[in-house]
Parts: sequence; C-alpha cells; structure tokens
Amino acid sequence: MTTAGPLIPQDASPFHAGEQTMQSRAGVREQTEQWGRQIVRSHLPEQHRDFYSQLPFVVVAARDDAERVWASILSGAPGFITSPDPSSLAMATRPLPGDALEQSLGAGADLGMLGIELHSRRRNRVNGTLTQVGRRGMTLEVGQTFGNCPQYITERQWQAVAVDSAKTLASRSRSLDASAQAWIASADTLFIASGFAQRRHAGDALGMDASHRGGVPGFVTVQSDRRLVIPDYAGNNHFNTVGNLLLDPRVGLLFVDFKRGSLLQLTGRATIEENPDAVSTYAGAKRLIVVDVEAVNRLDDVLPLRWADPSTSVRELRVIAKEAQSADVTSFKLAPPEGDTQALAAYQPGQHLPIEVEIDGQWESRTYTLSQAPGHDHYRISVKREAHGRVSRFLHDALAVGDVLRARAPAGDFVLRESERPIVLASAGVGVTPMLSMLETLAAARDPRPLTFLHGARDGDHYPFADAIEGWVREHGNASAITRFSRSVPSQLRGAGVVERGRLDVALLAQVNPALDADFYLCGPQAFLSAMTAGLRALGVAEDRILLETF
Repeated sequence: MTTAGPLIPQDASPFHAGEQTMQSRAGVREQTEQWGRQIVRSHLPEQHRDFYSQLPFVVVAARDDAERVWASILSGAPGFITSPDPSSLAMATRPLPGDALEQSLGAGADLGMLGIELHSRRRNRVNGTLTQVGRRGMTLEVGQTFGNCPQYITERQWQAVAVDSAKTLASRSRSLDASAQAWIASADTLFIASGFAQRRHAGDALGMDASHRGGVPGFVTVQSDRRLVIPDYAGNNHFNTVGNLLLDPRVGLLFVDFKRGSLLQLTGRATIEENPDAVSTYAGAKRLIVVDVEAVNRLDDVLPLRWADPSTSVRELRVIAKEAQSADVTSFKLAPPEGDTQALAAYQPGQHLPIEVEIDGQWESRTYTLSQAPGHDHYRISVKREAHGRVSRFLHDALAVGDVLRARAPAGDFVLRESERPIVLASAGVGVTPMLSMLETLAAARDPRPLTFLHGARDGDHYPFADAIEGWVREHGNASAITRFSRSVPSQLRGAGVVERGRLDVALLAQVNPALDADFYLCGPQAFLSAMTAGLRALGVAEDRILLETF
C-alpha cells in the first residue's frame, strides 16, 4: 500500500534529464511526471519507517574512492535499521570485511538503498547522504523515497545463521571465471547500482540508486568473461536506472547465492541497447542493458542469512472456470489440482496473487489482484486483455479450463486498515479488482462504517461485475455507489447505484464525503491516481488517509 505525500516543491520535477529522456522515448513522459510528483517524497511515511525496522538486510549502491559504482548488502538482526525521524534511517551495521564498499561509506557519501522483503515481495527505494558515520554504524539523510511494485521478485523465505566474518576472504579479478559465469547464468535475481552524475562544480552531490532486476533463471546472458546482457522489462516508467546510465554509464551489479550467503559484485560500464532487432530476441524486453565488466569482487559464505529454495513456495493451480466479465476483462477461478482447498493460502482483501505461466517454452511471471473476498474454495483473478500484453493475451486467448499454472502465496499491502473512519473506494478501469474483494468483505461483515463505492469506466460494456457490486452495496446496509461512464449513450447507462455521465474527479470525492474524514482507497491508471491524490492533498486530506494501488 502506498500513502500519498509530496517529495519536493510542486514546481520542481522529481526526475532528472536522463530519466525524462527515457520517459519521452517510451511515450510516458507527461503521465509519469504527474505520477512522480504524487508518490516521490523527501521523507518516509510511517509504514515505510516500520518496514525498514523489520528487515534483515538492505541493498545499497555507492561509489568507491575511484568513483567506480558498486552494489552491496548491509545486514543485521531485524531492528538493525531504525528511523529516528521521517527524514533519516540509522543503520547499526557496516559493510562486510572484503566488501567492495568496505572503505567507501564515509560521512558525506551518497548512498542509494533498496529495502526489499523477498518473502512478501515488498520493496521501497531511498537515496540520500550518509551522516554520523562510525565504526558501528551510520545514518542516512533521506533525499528521495518511493515504493515499488512487486513485479519480477522471486519469493524466498529467510533464516539467520552464524558466520565468522573474521574469516572472510575476498577474491578479486578483472573478469568472470567459469564459476562466476555459471552463477550468473543460473540466477533469477540481481541488484543493480547506478548514479546520476550531476557534478558540475566542486562539492556537487552524486545521487545513487539501488534497484532490483528479476526473471526466470538465466534471464541474464553471459556473452563473454567481461560482457553481460540484461533484459529491461516494463516497470514503473520512472526509468531511474536506465536514466542514470544514459547520463553516466558506470554501473554496479550484485548477484547473491541465496543458499550459501555468498556475494558476487561487479563494476563496469553499461550501454542501453534499443535496437528492435537486438531487443526482440529477449521475450518481453523493452530494451537491453549491456554491461562491460571492469572488476569483480567475490565473497563466499559471508552473509548471516540463508534463503530457502524458491520452488518450495510455488504450487500448481488448475483453472476450474473462465468467465468473461466485460468486453476486455475475464475472470479465472483457480484451485489446487488435488482438490485440497484447505491448502489455499489465506489472504487479505486487496492483495494480489503472483502467477507463472509457460509461453512458448518460457516461464513468465505476473501479479494479478484477487478479485473476491477471502473464504471461497478457490482463488479468482480478473484480468484485462492488453493489446501488447504478452501474458494477458495468453490468458485470454489460450488458457482454458483444466489447464494448470503456477502460483505463489498472495501478497501485497493495499489492504483494508482498522479504523472507525468512513470508507471511500474509488477506482477506474480494471482498478476495480481490489475494490471487489474489499466491498464483498465489508458487505458480508455488515461493517458499520459508512461506505461509498465509486467507479469510472468507458461504458457499460467495459464495466465488469456491475450486478455483483450493486448487490454487495445493498447487502452492506450503510453503503452507496456512484458509477460514471465517460463514453456511454443513455441506453448503455448500466451500473451500480447512481449512474452518471462523466469521469471520476476529486469534486465527487468531496461531494460524497463532505467532512473529508474518510480513508480513501484509490486504484487505477497513473493519470487517475495522480489527479485524485493531488486533489485530495489540496483539500487538506492527511497523507496517511490516501491509500493507493496502481497497475
């Protein structure tokens, strides 16, 4: 779950020239700018401060004394990171002996940080400047921070182990030996470090970024002992990494041996390859990051953490029903092939289900929101068919009743919170899916809180579950609903509750909740979320009562 809150003055952009250039090339410049101004912050909201305090490790990005870029891991028992205030993170740890950044994280150093929880697939990114650095730890002054979607994260459960850091040995070289090449060729996860080289005058800062990349094992191609090719898939459209690399090609890569707790650190230079012929050989890739390796640092059996094999968290689910819900949305009901419905993992309303499907011999992973309340003897996901969506087209066109796919445990933190405030659920397009689960849950419980359900769609043909929504609103007993269609003619005006022509806007939110004392749950395209969050903030709605989910 993301809570809205500004990072910087609204007359300034949260993106630098490299990021803006990549956004323009992808045709998403305007919408990403608007979205970034709503979610990129200069401080950590309470939920992210709590998130860091429960992590056993974070990934960091920094430059060494030669200004080479490296990625690394800082670890400790949960609680080793605290947040004394919303603008800082204190870390009671230092880099491991032999780490490429062991001598580089001094006061004044720029640091990128990725907080990532592999078992829940949550993540948050921070960058800033180190202050109060000592032998036992350091403090990061936050510059920018924002949440990330869980796409492409392989779920893993961790456990703590004892290690003797005094026996750590670093193996250094200028190229990848056969063992390192095999390690990379079997990896499903890497972490990438980059920086925005904005130094034009002495003392100018060098901002850093640490990011996650994932895919099926072997998604990184080893072309030689000094060259790697990394496919860059669709993401949040910020283009933080490739935008940095466009301006400064220095890059760091980190591969983790999750079973042994070993680290493989690489530094080098990157080239962004956008030639369609080259990119097309990597299914689903939007561009390629070609890395020429300049130095390698390997640390074996050093992390005080180990992770379970990800295969232990995967189970097969069979399609037991496939139902068209609108002109472009189809639902898939999924249950264990062996019929043991008690084995279905519990979930909260609003969470999503990570699935994996095999297309042309290659496994593809996606996350889709669970579109019904918990307690059924099956899962249900409702998927919009995207014209260029490799997986959504496969699900709509090829997946049939009786077919089997793979899934991991439901996850996500866009969930109903405990409070006594009124609830406003506002969605646009396929953003209705988490609202279905929430609405059904609230209706079944006869939740006493006043509830308003708002949805915007093109027309009646593109409004899934209209009848079910109307039924749940009546069942709730203290709920109302307004549907707005942007392109309907009167004969097509069919929806839940009051039906109007037009689009959802913040004026409607203020109309249905004049006191502005509700918890506002929002889900939909970036342009919708940007307009709604900006409008609610302008009306004075507190940051922690604007709860977002994008797709």
